[in-house]
Amino acid sequence: MALLDWIAPESGLRVDGEGVFLRPARNADFEEWRELRAASRDFLQPWEPTWPADDLSRAAFRRRLTAYARDREAGLAYPFFVFRSSDEALTGGITLSNVRRGVAQMGSVGYWCGQAFARQGQTLAAVRALTLFSFRTLALHRLEAACLPTNEPSRKLLNRAGFAEEGYAKAYLKINGVWRDHVLFGLVSPLRAALEPDQGVSV
Repeated sequence: MALLDWIAPESGLRVDGEGVFLRPARNADFEEWRELRAASRDFLQPWEPTWPADDLSRAAFRRRLTAYARDREAGLAYPFFVFRSSDEALTGGITLSNVRRGVAQMGSVGYWCGQAFARQGQTLAAVRALTLFSFRTLALHRLEAACLPTNEPSRKLLNRAGFAEEGYAKAYLKINGVWRDHVLFGLVSPLRAALEPDQGVSV
């Protein structure tokens, strides 16, 4: 897919979930995205990397779209905006990043939700939809996710989406200007596991 196809409104990539749909960000989304992020700054900042000074500017948004397109074309990441199906309101974003092929066949899931849409189920539905996209469309074998130990809503969300808590990583990511510990989660594709031959040792 060409870069302009990724940015253009006619880009056909869309992932449907329960009450939500995911699609790539477009230039026309800028105002709604900026308003949602600005209104949710205090809500989001404790869980995210420090925002650049121009993070909510149109120029920064265009750079974001360019980076999204580059990563998508390289097969390294699949960034989506999350929309409520009933009225197509932008509720947040979700990304499958750090996609690794070869013997790994895995990727990492990250997401954010605007404060006005928190605890309404859209983010959980988005994670479930991205999970199916990752396993069925991209044929990945495993997904990973991480969150701060104090982010209890995110921990519960990942558990409800089928992820299992697998470990604890010290100083894992720089969040809001500080290297923070994270709880690690993983999910292995039941689709791929069902097709794998028995790896047990026969005697």
